[in-house]
Amino acid sequence: MPPLLTERISPARSTAVAARAGIALGAGITILFVTGILSHLIQHPPDWFWWPAHPVWLYRVTQGTHVTVGVMMIPLLLVKLWAVYPRFFRKPSLRRALPEALERASVAVLIGAVLFQIVTGLFNTAQFYPWKFFFTTTHHAMAYVAFGAVLVHLAVKLPVVRQALSRPATANSAEPVADAEAPDAPRAGVSRRTVLTAAGVGSLAVGLAVIGQSVPLLHRVSLLAPRSGEGPQGVPINRTAAAAAVTDTARSPQYTLTVKVDGRERAFSRADLAALPQYDSVLPIACVEGWSATGHWSGVRLRDLLAAVGEYRGGDVRFVSLETTGIYGSSVLPRTHVLDASTLVALRLGGQDLTLDHGYPCRLIAPNRPGVLQTKWLRSIEELS
Repeated sequence: MPPLLTERISPARSTAVAARAGIALGAGITILFVTGILSHLIQHPPDWFWWPAHPVWLYRVTQGTHVTVGVMMIPLLLVKLWAVYPRFFRKPSLRRALPEALERASVAVLIGAVLFQIVTGLFNTAQFYPWKFFFTTTHHAMAYVAFGAVLVHLAVKLPVVRQALSRPATANSAEPVADAEAPDAPRAGVSRRTVLTAAGVGSLAVGLAVIGQSVPLLHRVSLLAPRSGEGPQGVPINRTAAAAAVTDTARSPQYTLTVKVDGRERAFSRADLAALPQYDSVLPIACVEGWSATGHWSGVRLRDLLAAVGEYRGGDVRFVSLETTGIYGSSVLPRTHVLDASTLVALRLGGQDLTLDHGYPCRLIAPNRPGVLQTKWLRSIEELS
């Protein structure tokens, strides 16, 4: 290690700090992996996957947790890197050259994957995409790389972690992780307890700064939250009618919603839908970016609308939007949600007709689903065989 770097080593750069920061990071990354894979399965369900309609707030919690914990990882990652980075400049012995080279390569993969996930995730919460790849697919694939790298790193470092945790974080006997072969290295600098406390406080602070977009009661103290939870009719909007290029078709006097059930087909105007029995549902919109807001929706129960056309046979139901330019122009609703009394073809929000940006003339609203699957500007509904 360069002498000047050795002279600056603090006792806080120790296996005690590195191990504890690493454990917190590992726990956080595990939460991110589980909640992220869950969100992917909900949006792209395989045949074996089942997701309940209740509690209606469950996806709101899991995705809010995913985004908030992701932000909370930033201070922990910085402290972890600060504690261990001098090791990258230590010249390996010839006897351990190959093992150390392999270890450093695995650590490089771990750092790169975690940084990639955090940075792209932050950009996604702000809906800023300065890249050409599709975020959702890439973020999902890199989740396996990051989590796998964590497991490999844990397997390699488990003996070191066990030894470090067997002593108090403030114990002087824990050798500096920066240079295990430099017993005369200066000990001046911040203490380990100070570093760990700062990491914990910083993590909680940034978490509080963004959690308000998921927990409305805290939105006044969440200064860094990309969304306040407020918007037209009390609900934020991700995609406008203008961006979806549906302004004219949604406002057309000739608009009809086509419903196909059991081989039968019927077209409903908005007036036809409004003439059917109307029901209210209090349901959240929970977006993959982490924000969520509760809306008071009114409209026709989906199961009643299907029954008005034909006999519903228990299959999944596809919803197709007037939008033809986006990747979320359709969605499929499973049987559990189709039969739920709170699932509506909504016509009103907050006691008023839907605004154009909220899905006028009608939209799907169902419990415990990502916002991207709550299809707006409905063109057709069809039971799948």
